[in-house]
Amino acid sequence: MDQPNVQKRKLTFEDSVIKKIAGNVSGDIDGILSMNGGFMSNIADRFRSDTDPTKGIDAEVGQKQVALDMEATLEYGADAQVIFDQLCDHIYQALKQMTGLELIELNLNVTDIMTKREWANQTNEGKKETKDRVS
Repeated sequence: MDQPNVQKRKLTFEDSVIKKIAGNVSGDIDGILSMNGGFMSNIADRFRSDTDPTKGIDAEVGQKQVALDMEATLEYGADAQVIFDQLCDHIYQALKQMTGLELIELNLNVTDIMTKREWANQTNEGKKETKDRVS
């Protein structure tokens, strides 16, 4: 399909779009239990349908490049460097494919580590499961 002969063209993205892409990608990385918004009481409801995938993510979006700051809780015993490398690679690829923007900086601050059991006990699903078992 031929491109229209438009002399001025500009495609831009809101920070929230970039944050949502990064958040959705992070949900697929093994070892990341949650993206944190800074409040332990709001840890990770990533399996619920009303979860905010932008929680714990800040983005700076330029015309061609993106920089991200992220906060996460990782699974106890997981290799943080492997998780970080996968996160960088997957977000880079997703942003490039969906937006054409290049990820030039990603900073991940690990705010906590938890076992899956500890994490489940602090989420709504985990509390419900525990309550159902203990009745």
